[in-house]
Amino acid sequence: MFTKKDIKIVIGAGGYNNNPTWIQTEETELDLLKRDDWEGKFEPNTITAILAEHVWEHLTYKKGVEAAKVCYEFLKPGGYIRCAVPDAFFRDEAYQNMVQIGGPGPADHPAASHKIVHNIHTITSMFEEAGFHVNALEYCDEDGQFHYNEWDEKAGLIYRSKRFDQRNQDGKLVFVSLIVDAVK
Repeated sequence: MFTKKDIKIVIGAGGYNNNPTWIQTEETELDLLKRDDWEGKFEPNTITAILAEHVWEHLTYKKGVEAAKVCYEFLKPGGYIRCAVPDAFFRDEAYQNMVQIGGPGPADHPAASHKIVHNIHTITSMFEEAGFHVNALEYCDEDGQFHYNEWDEKAGLIYRSKRFDQRNQDGKLVFVSLIVDAVK
């Protein structure tokens, strides 16, 4: 059972450690949908922050709401989920082919298990349905226009973002994420 004062968790770290002071987890040890996994490690209302970079697209909308409700229970009041997913409104054919439901190719490709490609409206409604208030950090609107609201990487670094993804250079966006903070 974790008892740190300021509990911060990365869900599905995937071997990356972009947030080295946070607790790094994988689905096999902390499944978003298995409340028992959470109960075995945390008390309700004790987690300060949860970071999920390219995790929620592997859940259907309905399962996404269920997972958000589990997280909500374990977050402190004012705690948040920083969630990044592929953006359905980003206007780039190669990008959309790569992030599409079912993925672009073989079954072992990471995107093969994508169940949804969120846009700013679906991700917002999903978290709001679970009780959260949503702050959009990076996203494209229906016209493909990219919007950026300043955010602090110390509150959860998202690599696949405008500032940190090395594919984005000289003001040209090649790979974006739809990034929100869902606040309890």
